[in-house]
Amino acid sequence: MQRQGPRPKNVTKKDAAENDDWVTCIQRIRENEDRQAFERLFGHFAPRVKGFLMKSGADEAMAEECTQDVMATLWQKAHLFDPSRASAATWIFTIARNRKIDALRKQKRPEPEDLPWGPDEEPDQADVLALQQETTQLGKAIKNLPEKQKVLIEKAYFRDLSHSEIAEETGLPLGTIKSRIRLALDRLRHAMK
Repeated sequence: MQRQGPRPKNVTKKDAAENDDWVTCIQRIRENEDRQAFERLFGHFAPRVKGFLMKSGADEAMAEECTQDVMATLWQKAHLFDPSRASAATWIFTIARNRKIDALRKQKRPEPEDLPWGPDEEPDQADVLALQQETTQLGKAIKNLPEKQKVLIEKAYFRDLSHSEIAEETGLPLGTIKSRIRLALDRLRHAMK
């Protein structure tokens, strides 16, 4: 099957042909639960996914567990893959990135026995007042930021978007986003002193 839509300029014919092979494998899994197609995908992508996860900060055990989960997801959710939206590799590595994030969140979640029981102590009123004042001061400082920086701070901290997601949404280069956020945070630090 040919990939639908135009090919991006930086994709070579070899890359496109390789992607077409992976797309065909995913389609064979979706339509026929083809084990040979899965074995090909697993043999190619599992070591690469594990390496990707380890390079992005996962320890070996987490990388191995996430890799197994990614490959199981590929088998179970092959019907969700749309070759007109992403290459096979992009789809697989996006699943890997999401599984790593899920695993990290799961590690940071407290166990039920670690959760406090009963009512919390009443906070000190001086602390409450100080927090309200700081919140007001921070709100004013954010309003005083240049518009380009304010928009990025709101996307990063209020909408909880990653720098990559902001780049996709705004079309700005990743370096520009990081620089503007860094400058904005410096301004906010100075304003809060």
